[in-house]
Amino acid sequence: MKIAIAQLNPLVGDIGHNAQRILAAAHQASAMGARLLLTPELSLCGYPPRDLLLHPSFVKALRHTLEGLVQEIPAGLAVLVGAVDGNPRASELGEKPLYNSTVLLEQGLPLRFFHKRLLPTYDVFDEDRYFASGQDVNVLELEGVRLGITICEDLWNEESFWRRRSYRINPVAELVAQSVDVVVNLSASPFCLEKQALRETLLSHTAKRYGVPILYVNQVGGNDDLIFDGRSVAVDAQGTVLGRGQAFTEDLFWVECSRESPSQQASALKTSHLQESPSGAAELWGALVLGVQDYVRKCGFRQVVLGLSGGIDSALVAAIATAALGTENVLGVLMPSPYSSDHSVTDALALAKNLGIATHTVPIAPLMECFTQALGPLFAGTEAGIAEENIQARIRGNLLMAIANKFNRLLISTGNKSELAVGYCTLYGDMSGGLAAIADVPKMRVYELCRWLNSPEAQPWVELRQGNGDRAEIIPTNIIDKAPSAELKPGQIDQDSLPPYEILDDILYRYIDQHQSLAEIVASGHDPEAVQRILTLVKRAEFKRQQAAPGLKITDRAFGTGWRMPIASEWDAKSYNRESGCGG
Repeated sequence: MKIAIAQLNPLVGDIGHNAQRILAAAHQASAMGARLLLTPELSLCGYPPRDLLLHPSFVKALRHTLEGLVQEIPAGLAVLVGAVDGNPRASELGEKPLYNSTVLLEQGLPLRFFHKRLLPTYDVFDEDRYFASGQDVNVLELEGVRLGITICEDLWNEESFWRRRSYRINPVAELVAQSVDVVVNLSASPFCLEKQALRETLLSHTAKRYGVPILYVNQVGGNDDLIFDGRSVAVDAQGTVLGRGQAFTEDLFWVECSRESPSQQASALKTSHLQESPSGAAELWGALVLGVQDYVRKCGFRQVVLGLSGGIDSALVAAIATAALGTENVLGVLMPSPYSSDHSVTDALALAKNLGIATHTVPIAPLMECFTQALGPLFAGTEAGIAEENIQARIRGNLLMAIANKFNRLLISTGNKSELAVGYCTLYGDMSGGLAAIADVPKMRVYELCRWLNSPEAQPWVELRQGNGDRAEIIPTNIIDKAPSAELKPGQIDQDSLPPYEILDDILYRYIDQHQSLAEIVASGHDPEAVQRILTLVKRAEFKRQQAAPGLKITDRAFGTGWRMPIASEWDAKSYNRESGCGG
């Protein structure tokens, strides 16, 4: 039996558009002779639909669309579509009113629903808010082949892989006990760095352990702060990855399951293609470009604006935006102050020339003077300091927002994760914007990605739409080599206020991503006073982060949907360790 795998890029809530994308994939699958088409989790409404699911009219529209779509599916083809189903036991048992479901659509047959059994409630996931857990073992028999149907998380509770069990059941083990020939998994699995390697290792382990092929289809595209990378895979019963969809773009390929004898398990697979999977800097670049492209497009914009400071962060964001949207849709605004160095302007202009994007320059000295005069009577007798520095950032933020409003452009902010973590950013200033493109990219990774962009290794992966040709560099070398500075006062560099970024990023990674205590971080070799200061800054900056623009998630622990820290709190890990005698 030939099974087609369609990794689709839905627009959350646009049920009609998503239905047409599914139907187009169905016709394509039918033309290649497929008997079954797999689409991603919640492919009809897009993932994650969040509180749209609380609206009865939304759920009703999904059901109405399913009932119409089944009539248009090509004859001889069955399609598994991700949607929701009502829970008839909700009132009686006090359960959630909906199931996260896969629906079998086949012309002339009634809708058949299969419900997701494991509901994740960690990181960015909050499915227990909306859904009840399915109780049935999901088996579909088609053309004599027994298919075990799982939805995303159902595949991630293999205790022999994790050496632990997160849920009381293992849906894959239960399906294998029902003698299924193939396990299929419909997913909307958000991207983070190196996750594809983990997915394929888990799938290979599970397929080999149970001796059953696994076909995995994943959503692709950017939805708010989440990026979905596609890279659907087909794994045979020996754990070998035989087929893989493209990364960061829609794709459709087929897998053929066959038996040598009626009693043999359907473990022989043949697939149409095995796409290369990017890793390292190429993977990060592809994710950020897709995230910017889809956020801008799905929010109804075509063009963007950003501030060009001559620094490395704005240079990287400009390159990402250019690759995502094209040179004609990116405007860089230079806003030099009396403290701006000459090279900041020349470096920004050199970058814009390399990228082929338009620029506009608005000196802010006259506006700074207006603020000085207006606040002069109140500020009299005080020393100039952070308040005056932040006024410069807020002037720039206001100018950029005015340009964005006037010309219907989305403002992209350019702050990185290291700055956002410790509050080295200004509310209503450089934090202004509709999207924070690199808010989950630590400073050292910014440098790494910029150096990679200038290297020959980037050429197969980087498409800058103006045609960068044979230029030796995209990011001017001086931008990479010079000391980073906000240039808000004479001679300022970032290390006046912060440790060197290689030290800062390691402390932040240990604290934010690894949840290490102060004592554990110090034990790794860091200065105790520096660690205490950084942890204090992270806590104090929480009120800023909760007012920041959405930031594209590329790590396991991003400041966004999955970060749920209180603003008003008093937790001192140092004093806890001392008083309790925990020692770290």
